[in-house]
Amino acid sequence: MRRIAPAPRSKYTAAARPWPPLRRELPLLALTLLLLLLGVAPARAQTDAASDCALRGTTGWSDEGHATDHSVFQRSTGTRKVAMIFVDFPDAPATETPADDAAQLTPGADWLWNASYGKLWLAVSQYRQWVRMPHDSTSYGFARGLSHEAHEAYVRDAVRAADPAVDFSRFDMVYVVPTRNAKAISFTPTYVYEPGTAGVAADGTTVKWAVTFGQDMWNWGPKLVGHETAHTFGLPDLYAFDAGRDAHRFIGGWDVMGLIGGKGPQYFGWESWKLGWVDDGQVACQASRGSRTVDLTAVEYGSGTKIAVVPTGPTTAYVVESRRAVQADTAACSTGALVYKVDTSVATGYGPIRVVDAKPSATPAAGCRPLDDAPYWVGESFADPAAGVRIEVLSADGYGERVRITKS
Repeated sequence: MRRIAPAPRSKYTAAARPWPPLRRELPLLALTLLLLLLGVAPARAQTDAASDCALRGTTGWSDEGHATDHSVFQRSTGTRKVAMIFVDFPDAPATETPADDAAQLTPGADWLWNASYGKLWLAVSQYRQWVRMPHDSTSYGFARGLSHEAHEAYVRDAVRAADPAVDFSRFDMVYVVPTRNAKAISFTPTYVYEPGTAGVAADGTTVKWAVTFGQDMWNWGPKLVGHETAHTFGLPDLYAFDAGRDAHRFIGGWDVMGLIGGKGPQYFGWESWKLGWVDDGQVACQASRGSRTVDLTAVEYGSGTKIAVVPTGPTTAYVVESRRAVQADTAACSTGALVYKVDTSVATGYGPIRVVDAKPSATPAAGCRPLDDAPYWVGESFADPAAGVRIEVLSADGYGERVRITKS
């Protein structure tokens, strides 16, 4: 859902996370050693630094630009401390236990831990008691749409109600969970403090980031945590605000920032790079004219090269990554080399990322959406002659694709 605009250790250890084997790199290593023994130096392909492919954002808010304004958005690595508070209302008193509601959301911490390759942990402290909001649930404006000011007032009321039991100075952000009986609190927006305003103050600190869950949490479940929390890191919405014929026409079911219940909710590799979950050494950049061959390891795994990028302008690039039906993407409708265009000048909700469909005339399988079958397979290629970009899929195995990227 859109933002309303104006580590404790996990049970998962590094050893328990699946990492693909290095067998795909061994033939190349053996060939290099053989050439060196024969006194022949292997040819070096033209390579560009990853920073040459890092596009700047220009929207002044959340976008796909590589740099993130941390005076506005919080950092997306390490441990983020979260206070989870539970609210009911004079017109909608709770009849369930807070634990019932928490169970819908707390697995989102593990989901994010895995999706971030262990780079982010949400340390969620649950204050399992209902605190009464001062106004009826119907008075907060959710049914009529929600302004930033109205949303801030809701967060302020919740924080004040919980303040006797919670020291908010100990936390980076707040999750506000309403009783299931508050039907008027219908959807889940993210609150981001606007610097220079009064904001929400408690315990000598300013509450800068909050997610106020709504009744849609009972539909989306833990992945809603992944979507909304990522807004506090500066990620934009990838579905269309202007729903038109299809609100998910830009990326289909890829990436949780689009369709939360999509078949391939793992974050795009481009976004993982922006968030610091993928480092520069895992990015293959072809900013200058030329061609190079890249072995991509699927983005669902933590190791290996995650993305190959061909910039086409100051704010645009084509990206290719590998997708496999594992981890967050176990239900993926198709696997292969996924190609998409990034435009960092495009605002949240208007298509800053657009997936390229390798099979536009194909009918998606039952239960799948248009673009869910978008990946390219071995022997297939993408070309944008006007931009001078070509991407070819040369081979594949269980862990990724070998691709050739060309900029002319």
